[in-house]
Amino acid sequence: MLKWALIFFVVALIAAALGFTGVAGAAAGVAKFLFFLFIGIFVVMLILGLIAGRKMF
Repeated sequence: MLKWALIFFVVALIAAALGFTGVAGAAAGVAKFLFFLFIGIFVVMLILGLIAGRKMF
């Protein structure tokens, strides 16, 4: 998922450099959404891993 966020970020940078503001804004929005979704899932899995690890020991 983080890979897709980086791909959309690069697309947004290229589109912005070429003057396609609508495409750049849309790609940046998708990249931002995917990045925060990745961070949210990472935090949830980290907390679940810590809780499960403590129960085993």
